[in-house]
Amino acid sequence: MIELSDAILAINPKASVSIKDNDIKQIDWLETTPIAEADILAKQKELQTAYDANKYQRDRAEAYPSIANQLDDLYHNGIDGWKTTIKAIKDKHPKE
Repeated sequence: MIELSDAILAINPKASVSIKDNDIKQIDWLETTPIAEADILAKQKELQTAYDANKYQRDRAEAYPSIANQLDDLYHNGIDGWKTTIKAIKDKHPKE
C-alpha cells in the first residue's frame, strides 16, 4: 500500500512531516507548508493505481532466473531454449 508519506513526497520532495499511524488527520508539518488533505489522498490513489498496474513487472522480476542461470541456459539450450524459458514466465505473468 502506498503510504501518505509517499504521496506527500511525490507532491513536494522537500516536505518534512511526521505522520502517526498513516492517518491523514495526524500529520505534523515540520517547517513545511501543509498540503491539502484532498490533494494528498488524490496523489496517494494515483500512486496506488500506478503501482497496482505494474504488478506483472514485479511478479516477472521475481520469477526470472538469475543472469548466471540465463547465461547457462543460453549455453546449453541455445537462444531458442532461453526464449522458451522467458516466454513461459511472460505467459504466466502477462501484462494486463
